[in-house]
Amino acid sequence: MIKFVDLFAGTGGIRLGFEQAFIEAGIKVECVFSSEIDKNACLSYELNFGENPDSDIRKVYEFPDFDFLLAGFPCQAFSYAGKRKGFDDTRGTLFFEVERILNKKNRKKS
Repeated sequence: MIKFVDLFAGTGGIRLGFEQAFIEAGIKVECVFSSEIDKNACLSYELNFGENPDSDIRKVYEFPDFDFLLAGFPCQAFSYAGKRKGFDDTRGTLFFEVERILNKKNRKKS
């Protein structure tokens, strides 16, 4: 069984594709944690998957064991369609939350 977390989950598009690919390959998957800060996206996610990911990943420090980390972190800070403030935009720094979580996971393994 493949266990995964779904961060910056939105309405679940990345999760949907991820799960579908594994299911088509005959591999079972389980989402063990999901997180999303936008309340409306959380409602859609709950309709789609039966779970509400309502949480601010910056305030989450404990995670269940997982094999894959899905992260659709906001790209507006880097996009040509946005203001291109990069790491000076709070949304741009959310990438470092992914790094924090993966570093913590790697320290647990050693």
